[in-house]
Amino acid sequence: MYDYLIVGAGLFGAVFAHEASQKGKRCLVIDKRSHTGGNLHCDEVEGIVVHRYGAHIFHTNDRDIWEYMNRFADFNRYTNAPIANYKGELFNLPFNMNTFYKLWGVTTPEAARRVIEEQRASAGVKEPRNLEEQAISLVGTDVYEKLIKGYTEKQWGRPCAELPAFIIKRLPVRFTFDNSYFSDRYQGIPIGGYNRIIDKMLEKCDVRLGADYFDDETGYREAAAKVVYTGMIDAYYKYRFGRLEYRSLLFETELLSGPNFQGNAVVNYTSADVPYTRIIEHKHFEFADRDKTVITREYPKTFAPGDEPYYPVNDAKNAALYEKYRELAAGEKDVIFGGRLGTYRYLDMWQVAAEALRCAN
Repeated sequence: MYDYLIVGAGLFGAVFAHEASQKGKRCLVIDKRSHTGGNLHCDEVEGIVVHRYGAHIFHTNDRDIWEYMNRFADFNRYTNAPIANYKGELFNLPFNMNTFYKLWGVTTPEAARRVIEEQRASAGVKEPRNLEEQAISLVGTDVYEKLIKGYTEKQWGRPCAELPAFIIKRLPVRFTFDNSYFSDRYQGIPIGGYNRIIDKMLEKCDVRLGADYFDDETGYREAAAKVVYTGMIDAYYKYRFGRLEYRSLLFETELLSGPNFQGNAVVNYTSADVPYTRIIEHKHFEFADRDKTVITREYPKTFAPGDEPYYPVNDAKNAALYEKYRELAAGEKDVIFGGRLGTYRYLDMWQVAAEALRCAN
């Protein structure tokens, strides 16, 4: 009946489905959740667009991808500039001259670099072997202790000294007074939420929600010539070699009276004694003028069957396990694996869209 069965109505699945349907292919898109969009899904509460699964800010340097996404919705000018709260002290993120001035009173990049170098030398870090040593090498012990250690250990559920060094390399460090978290040329959030994008992408497709691929795997496979699978790759192969590790999240969302709770869209809580990693105040993503506000506290947790998997644990053990699954996937003639879960990688949204476009083409 169909040319493609697309398992997962998130960004990868939606982009692929749109491109295939534009070329006259018949697509059936299924998702076990009750909505499309995957983790991009938004709700509307009291006129405020709420990111149900955490903050999603689209950013890229790829002009073609930016223009492609803007076909489906107009983007606003939101620029991500989070704040860190450490035991009541507030610091600018990413780590920049404002952060260093607050910590050390330094006013020049040269002075900031000198402090970092002194702290790195005092800690005895030469060739970083783990995240803790990499962080100290980049920003010194003060920034590490106040703004990295507690947050990171909550996020990943293990000591920083046991985490690979490359994780911290995602965090920008700037010796300028620039609070913009991303340096990408294009950045924003679709006005009205990501649902508008996903719904337009899927207009010409058949969509079934609340439909778990594994409830009728044989039936779904027989319904289409090829499968695009965006779920967990280890689940697809019935955990043949064992389970890949993921981190999950819990979200606690509240509607509050009053127009402004924290004055910023994202505030990270970096001390270990606060159980959540950040509070998101959704109205600031779209500059909503309302007399109420909606906040979400984000709690990291160990992934267990039945949870939503959010982050792959990209250490050596899991990399070796994933390679076994990747080799199986490479031998599939009629199955395409895509997205974060299908390829067991931490991907930004623009990368997911770009890979889906390449795959469809």
